[in-house]
Amino acid sequence: MTDPSTEAPHAARRGGRTARGGRRSGPIAQKPFRQPRRRFPAMSIISADELEAIHNASLSVLEEIGMDFLNAEARDILKSAGADLRPDSLRVRFDRGLIERAVANAPAEFTLHARNPEHDVRFGGDWLAFAQMASAPNCSDTDRGRRPGSQEDFRNLVRLGQSFNILHLTGGYPVEPVDLHASVRHLDCLADFVRLTDKAFHAYSLGRGRILDGIEIARIGRGITAEQLLREPSLLSIINSSSPLRLDDPMLQGMIEMSRRNQVIVMTPFTLAGAMAPVTVAGALVQQNAEALAGIAFCQIVQPGSPVVYGGFTSNVDMKSGAPAFGTPEYMKAQIVGGQLARRYHLPYRTSNVCAANTVDAQAAYESVFSLWGAAMGGGNFIKHAAGWLEGGLTCSFEKTIVDIDLLQMVAEFLDPLTIDDESLAMEAMRDVGPGGHYFGTPHTQARYRDAFYAPIISDWRNFESWQEAGSPTAIDKANRLWKDVLAAYEPPPLDPAVAEELETFVARRKEEGGFKTDF
Repeated sequence: MTDPSTEAPHAARRGGRTARGGRRSGPIAQKPFRQPRRRFPAMSIISADELEAIHNASLSVLEEIGMDFLNAEARDILKSAGADLRPDSLRVRFDRGLIERAVANAPAEFTLHARNPEHDVRFGGDWLAFAQMASAPNCSDTDRGRRPGSQEDFRNLVRLGQSFNILHLTGGYPVEPVDLHASVRHLDCLADFVRLTDKAFHAYSLGRGRILDGIEIARIGRGITAEQLLREPSLLSIINSSSPLRLDDPMLQGMIEMSRRNQVIVMTPFTLAGAMAPVTVAGALVQQNAEALAGIAFCQIVQPGSPVVYGGFTSNVDMKSGAPAFGTPEYMKAQIVGGQLARRYHLPYRTSNVCAANTVDAQAAYESVFSLWGAAMGGGNFIKHAAGWLEGGLTCSFEKTIVDIDLLQMVAEFLDPLTIDDESLAMEAMRDVGPGGHYFGTPHTQARYRDAFYAPIISDWRNFESWQEAGSPTAIDKANRLWKDVLAAYEPPPLDPAVAEELETFVARRKEEGGFKTDF
């Protein structure tokens, strides 16, 4: 298939005003880039006493059972801080006071800086940030089906992420470009993040060399000094503990280098109840919390005050097959309790929009709606995998990306505060219309109709007859057409030529040096 980004018909670049004060961006109507805010208290589904029971059980796990740290430098850092290490053991046990003192140093809110300052992202408080799907080995669309990820697919998904204002940053590679050699893949992908998008981005903590390359590319992309980078977090990295109760060597290397340089660590245990965690949701949450606290405390021991995010990714498995299940009632409960725990520690909270569906169907939609509802109502600040996730995370779908973007825009609209004042109460309009009339032509309606309601990008709000006359398009048909139209209209954001040259020189030099050779 021809790369749609090389075809840019003038019709796709039409401009003009859109609903609710936004502008038309290529073939799509959307609001300007902005972060949603939750203007009401986040949900709580367990009591304060029950929350303390989870907290205390987590500290008991770290005191009595401990956690394996598979990196010698990390163990030395923890031993110097007062953690309990037995001779010739990888196991680290933590006094609860050590954990609580360290976690208390983490900031409750911070800003992640993008190369375009208008796309800086706020973490914590009542802010929400949506990130595109990350780390899928496969991608799919209705034209070419499911396939291993490639550099072409990676770039096109990054272009989509840049094109939609409701996506605030990247959370990793939308799809893994397996046609690029693993030793230099990070160089090409991170350079593409700088060239193809001006939003904040992510680098994988897969060893010291890769994360140092990522930090330098983030610095080059913003055109700043190393000293400014220390003051202004400009890169984030997701850390997944190897549940149960283990942090591996390459992840720990990334945590050390990122924290030393004041960059953002999102500490996220991947705890599936019944598989890598106890089968009860409560038990899985205890383990999630223990692993998260250990990782967050470690970052604060490395560099007190460095930015961290409390991550939750607890769900259940299908006990017949062992396959992960997402978007389930158990997942929603874990999301909401995870938010309660993050708020207890005064930390930003990461959660996800996920599903277990294998195609873009009703299951994909209702599981994603459940996930997004739990994320938004449970106090999520950083919503990872917000657009594109299919097949339990094994596939990033172009059509699902568009469907999820429609859902995200609806969530953002729901979170907007409801205006209650003399004008919105509309008493004069009701006096004008009186009993038995209609409001279509009243001045009150005419003055507001462009701002009245959310304008969907794929939902079909017309009657059956006109829908039939249009060829009976399904949501997936419209999503397929829309992602192609958006890519056809894509234009890369401006990039300072000096920055582009420095980036090219750095990537070329690192490739000549062999990139990063895995030593673990």
